[in-house]
Amino acid sequence: MKFYYVYILQSESDTERHYIGFTDGIEIRLREHNNKKCKHTSKFTPWAIKTTIAFTNHKKAREFEQYLKSASGRAFAKKHL
Repeated sequence: MKFYYVYILQSESDTERHYIGFTDGIEIRLREHNNKKCKHTSKFTPWAIKTTIAFTNHKKAREFEQYLKSASGRAFAKKHL
């Protein structure tokens, strides 16, 4: 069974910084963030995984990622994740 992950990273250099993303390979993606291969996260390395949510449905995972990036989704994540 294939899994798709929505994840929240927290910067270890600035703990107020978070990044929300989507991947099907969480360990590889975290390594890419920490190796500064993503322009959105390169300034705040190193990163640690704060939350990971696994989905078996690609569309549902993408929808949840987009929700977490909305104002109400950020509020939800701050309160619950």
